[in-house]
Amino acid sequence: MAIQQLTVFLENKQGKLAEITGLLAKNGIDLRALSIADTAEFGILRLIVSDAGKARQILAADGTLVQITEVVGVQLSDQPGELAEVLSALDDNGINVEYLYAFLTRTENSAYVVLRVADNAAAEKTLQKAGFRLVKAKDLAS
Repeated sequence: MAIQQLTVFLENKQGKLAEITGLLAKNGIDLRALSIADTAEFGILRLIVSDAGKARQILAADGTLVQITEVVGVQLSDQPGELAEVLSALDDNGINVEYLYAFLTRTENSAYVVLRVADNAAAEKTLQKAGFRLVKAKDLAS
């Protein structure tokens, strides 16, 4: 049930992010979420898109270093403490979160959180058992 995330390595220079997002837009790829971390010389752009396979092909053909990573998505209600409950459920079951980022949905009163963990299957089982709704690839396609 994991979702696919693109990890894009890019130079940290003016216009590079606009170039990548423009290339995806030109090819009909819709961005669902993104996160970027940078250093003085390069950045790591993480993207959830409408078609990860197609986006990977487009970026690779353009000479961009890109890979697909499986991540877990979980839907949260818009109330204080919801993210803390997700993280506690994972922690209580020995599942370490390497990184996460959130994004809003078109659904009212909820958001999605993308989690990178060492064991997606264990995280998904834990979150479902705790009553959380997992995000599926089809949720991101529309």
